[in-house]
Amino acid sequence: MMGRQPQYQNKLFIQGFNLEKRIREDHLLRKIAHRIDFDFIYKEVKDTYGDNGNVSVPPPVILKMMLLLVLYNVRSERELIDTIPERLDWLWFLGYDLDTEIPNHSVLSKARTRWGVHAFKRFFEHIVSQCVKTGLIDGSKLFIDSSLIDADASNNSVVDTHSLKKYLTKGYRQLEKRLDNAAAEKTTPANSRYISSTDPDASVTRYSSGKSKLRYKTHRAVDPAHEVVTATAITPGSTDDGTMLKAMIDTHEKNTRQDVTTVVADSKYGTIDNYLICHDQGIKAHIPSFEQTHRGSGRQKGIFPKEAFTYHPDTDTFTCPAGEILQRRKLYKYRNHFEYRASAQTCAHCELRDQCTRSKYGRTLKRHVRQNELNRALQEAQSRNAARDIRDRKHISECSFARSTRYGYKRSRWRRLWRVEIQDFLISTIQNIMVLVKGSHDKLSKSSAQRGQSRWAQGAKCIRISLTLLSMWFARCLTVPFSRNKPALQR
Repeated sequence: MMGRQPQYQNKLFIQGFNLEKRIREDHLLRKIAHRIDFDFIYKEVKDTYGDNGNVSVPPPVILKMMLLLVLYNVRSERELIDTIPERLDWLWFLGYDLDTEIPNHSVLSKARTRWGVHAFKRFFEHIVSQCVKTGLIDGSKLFIDSSLIDADASNNSVVDTHSLKKYLTKGYRQLEKRLDNAAAEKTTPANSRYISSTDPDASVTRYSSGKSKLRYKTHRAVDPAHEVVTATAITPGSTDDGTMLKAMIDTHEKNTRQDVTTVVADSKYGTIDNYLICHDQGIKAHIPSFEQTHRGSGRQKGIFPKEAFTYHPDTDTFTCPAGEILQRRKLYKYRNHFEYRASAQTCAHCELRDQCTRSKYGRTLKRHVRQNELNRALQEAQSRNAARDIRDRKHISECSFARSTRYGYKRSRWRRLWRVEIQDFLISTIQNIMVLVKGSHDKLSKSSAQRGQSRWAQGAKCIRISLTLLSMWFARCLTVPFSRNKPALQR
């Protein structure tokens, strides 16, 4: 008999409804709630609340809302608050019931301003520490990379502070007020000339052959064991990647409480300072040299490389391909290197001048004060293990950023650097939570499989022993003579 849909009628009372039973056992939010203790946030933000006044929304609920905002990549906080009553799983995750009053969306923005970056940074470090306790972080090897984030501001908001047009623009006076506020907050604009009136912390940055945009840059350290993000930082888009290497190593060691033995990065981090930093800390730098990678381009195209010159440590001189001597001339203290040069007259009459230099003063070479230590670091960077790690970097560091795209990291949700830091900490934390949830399940499955394999191995061992004993018994029976069949005289 065919059934028909009855006409819906509002019920005054609903009996026998249990929200706990409506959420399936393998739901992602149930796994997160089982693994993560959000009550730690009480201790982190207790100093930001007073003793009198209205009772606020519980901090764990606010933190869970922020987690849902990024986890499901909800477009805005208004949409998040409007969607919560429609999602039974979100209500259960927040500890709400069907008739619970949902707070206003302004609660989230006020909490961000009240808590600051520190609370979300502690949330990130809390999850990293839990990954360490679970055994998901090795800590000895570190992969470092960076990626650009589009700022929530238009290029039309960029103002040239060196132009006279600023005196004719009404909006520039508002920009000056914002810059004064930025100075009061002890933050400086990313670019002293081209500044966005909407987001002064973002910098005009160009990537590859694309157009210049207002961007931030996220720097990330990833542990290769289970691709856990152990350190992250946000800077303006114009920040040089090489300047962040030491900070990322220090943050990783602080969060994981383990020493780094090998660091892997691309050629943007392959600077002299970074090689010497790794050497001083006893770290193997598996980083391609920026100078060697970008050699042969621009004015250096078709020019003899530095390796074509032979260094003589006993006389502290270089010999050029033409056999001439380059002697040490002076020391540049601010760069910590010596300069070697042949006489200008010698280079002017050399037959190989066109292949050696394009300078009218002749060819010069630079040798660092700590060149011997630098050579050892460069030799390690060109080893076979370094080549393997550099290949692995593509599917570890870059895949970590690729997974972040589902959480909307390509464009900042909010303006100003400290708000983008909050977004970055939330995205990195969610990625680590995914690893934590999946890693625990994999370990449980692996242990169950190992127990099953061990039982099967024990059973197989018993069978092999039984077959061995049986074969030995048959062999003995065949070799022993049957005395009953012999004649009586031979007995």
